Amino acid sequence: MKKAMTLTYETGGNLYLNVTNQCPCACEFCIRKNDDGAYGSDPLWLEHEPTLKEMQAALAERDLTKYPEIVFCGYGEPTMRLDFICELCAYIRKICPDAVLRLNTNGLTELYYSKANGTAAETVAWAFDKVSVSLNAGDSAVYNRVTHPKGMPEEAFSTMLSFAKTCKAEGAEVAFTVVDVISPEEIAAAQAKADELGIPLHVREFIQ
Repeated sequence: MKKAMTLTYETGGNLYLNVTNQCPCACEFCIRKNDDGAYGSDPLWLEHEPTLKEMQAALAERDLTKYPEIVFCGYGEPTMRLDFICELCAYIRKICPDAVLRLNTNGLTELYYSKANGTAAETVAWAFDKVSVSLNAGDSAVYNRVTHPKGMPEEAFSTMLSFAKTCKAEGAEVAFTVVDVISPEEIAAAQAKADELGIPLHVREFIQ
């Protein structure tokens, strides 16, 4: 495992922000099982969790206006540092008002985050323009088999669905994703669940 302080990296024309290595899941398809980086990036295992000043310095090295989206997605679950990423969103909007901010998340934030005013999903929807939620399955049994959520797996699937619904109700542009490590029948079940909630589903190819 190579550690560095790679805080930003480019993929698909977008800028990605790496803010934490913490994650409450151990997904079967997780890219960090096979590599130290993503899609040719430098190592994304962090020497320490970045401070706001460190993220600001890393962003200062980029021309933020050239990216269609700025995506919070590194080698961990960004909402493990929800207050931090919301503060970072506010900073980005200050220096680049037209930036489109997207969060890639497992949608389990409510299981480990407590907010005095509003839910974690509401907080996310207020901070981000787009939210991509890892649906991963069409039912709880397959979800737990693929995602391996820690702590409260019996509540994980319903928590994730509720999170996505709330983000959509609060005005964020929400999409689900599923990785094709599950069977075609299970992908069809995931599509049916996404259709039921009126949220588009993107099927991602598993890359070794």
